[in-house]
Amino acid sequence: MNPAATPDPPDSGGAANPVHVMTAEERAEYERLRRHATVRHGRVRRAGASVLLLLALLLAPLAVVAAWVQDTVTDTDRYVETVAPLASEPPVQEAVINRLTDRVVENVDVAAVTDSLARTLRDAGAPPRAVEGAEALEAPLRNAVRSVVDRTVTGVITSDVFQQVWEGANRRSHAAVVNMLTGDGESAVRAEGGTVQLDVGEVVDEVRERLVGAGFEKAAAIPDTDRTVTLFQAEELGKAQDAMRLLDVLGAWLPVLTVALAALAVWTAPAHRVMLIVTATGVGVMMVVLLVALAVVRRVYLDSVPPTALPTDAAATIFDTFVRFLRDTTRTLLVVAVVTALIAYLYGHGRLARAVRTTTGRGTTAAGRSLRRAGAGTGSTGHWLADHRAWTTGGVLAAGALVLLLWNHPTVAAVALVLGVALAVQLVLAVLAAAAGPAERPADTEPPEPWPGTPAPGAGPPGARPRG
Repeated sequence: MNPAATPDPPDSGGAANPVHVMTAEERAEYERLRRHATVRHGRVRRAGASVLLLLALLLAPLAVVAAWVQDTVTDTDRYVETVAPLASEPPVQEAVINRLTDRVVENVDVAAVTDSLARTLRDAGAPPRAVEGAEALEAPLRNAVRSVVDRTVTGVITSDVFQQVWEGANRRSHAAVVNMLTGDGESAVRAEGGTVQLDVGEVVDEVRERLVGAGFEKAAAIPDTDRTVTLFQAEELGKAQDAMRLLDVLGAWLPVLTVALAALAVWTAPAHRVMLIVTATGVGVMMVVLLVALAVVRRVYLDSVPPTALPTDAAATIFDTFVRFLRDTTRTLLVVAVVTALIAYLYGHGRLARAVRTTTGRGTTAAGRSLRRAGAGTGSTGHWLADHRAWTTGGVLAAGALVLLLWNHPTVAAVALVLGVALAVQLVLAVLAAAAGPAERPADTEPPEPWPGTPAPGAGPPGARPRG
């Protein structure tokens, strides 16, 4: 388009700039091109935001698992906190008691004792009935031995000694977790072939010493070969170990990358608030998917462990104990996603959102008026809070988010606490702003300057020729 120009006024000397006046056709063409550019730009932004959001949602579950693995592997206190409850779980204690009792009784040759007694009686010329009675003592004697051994082993396993030995062994051999995930090294938990085994050697030594002290000298012959309990059996353990190694390497970076992608998706989208709602909802859905996946993996694990190797209740307890922090983190992120989506919705133009804001505003206004009538007006402070409500609201939300980020392993209860405090602070600030009363303008105050680009009163539309 070639702009039309008007000739210079006679008295201007040709120095004034020409004034361009758009015709109706030019104005229509300009508006059409601007709308077309805006639509094209919006489509590009929406497409880019969609790609970023898709990447963030796909990485979200993997980032949670990777962070859990990395945290459990590198933090000794966290690892001990993870495995410590196993020593006090009744199903696990029962499995260990039965396993150790069987091993001890198997190494006590009760038949040899009864045969020796019967042979001695026979050589001494005892009546046949006495010899037969001695031979029949094998079953009662075996039951008595098992009862004594079971009582001794139970006393060790259910005492504080077992828990102290368990925690101390795991703390000293924290490399057990690394070994379980990578299959390298020697520690209390090690991977062999298609199984992951727990070494209970220290517990066996403690039980052996107590049995010898109780008079069972045969207990000293308990072998050192069978001192493991199978925890996991999986044909694809090698592939799982490779995946865990990769997760361990990326554990520190995947969460950061996921958060960055989600933030870029919200920033790139034309409608930031709507994209924030979509992103939070998507993250919540992915956390639900992760919880369902954990339930499926649990079922597969329990089906893969034969009852002869480990009772079902003990296997379930072991699995639930190992992944409980992963479940807690997933539930926490699910709650955070729901809260974020709800807050973003309440700032929108929906009917419910407007109703909530209106009701809250009326309540805080009434409370503020009550304070003002009681002589507790907030004056200039309240006016400042009222004028900067957006900044104070953003500051409170940012402070709550920062607290959750700095919180060491936040839980659902921690999220509820931070949210409750943030809401209480928001309500208090709103009441203080309302307690200031309406702002009074001095009588000699000039009206505010119009917004740049707004025509002055009485002026024509932009681009029109000046009158006169």
